[in-house]
Amino acid sequence: MIVEGTHEFNVSATELWTILMDPEVLAKITPGVSKLELLGEDLYKTVSEIKIGPVKGAFKGKLEVIDKNEPSSFTIQMEQLSKIGNAHAKVEMNILSLDENRSSLEFAGKANLSGLIARTGQRVLSGVANVIIKEVFSSLEAHIIENKIA
Repeated sequence: MIVEGTHEFNVSATELWTILMDPEVLAKITPGVSKLELLGEDLYKTVSEIKIGPVKGAFKGKLEVIDKNEPSSFTIQMEQLSKIGNAHAKVEMNILSLDENRSSLEFAGKANLSGLIARTGQRVLSGVANVIIKEVFSSLEAHIIENKIA
């Protein structure tokens, strides 16, 4: 499954980078994530609950931030394992400065699914992925507004 898109934020590229590198913020803004625990530099243990149509499951795995080029790009590499299937994803993130108070986040990547979640159907999974991405950006915007430095 391919994931890609772009979203603009009312913060500088440097501020957006700082926000996205904060594991507490990432856990807060990502739907279903109940735990993001630091295992080592840029390596986290994840625990999440995901519902995809009629299929629901608890996932455990790892998330790693690689290829960091502050403040313009990084890659997220994830492995999520559960009884209903597994997911392996790699997503490249690019932060573009639009002006001193606005930036854009472009992302592109691929998720490989196996097990019951893979059999749920590509169209359903693509729809769920789009909903989750919108929720992440909405939560990130809310976080930025709540924590805006005056």
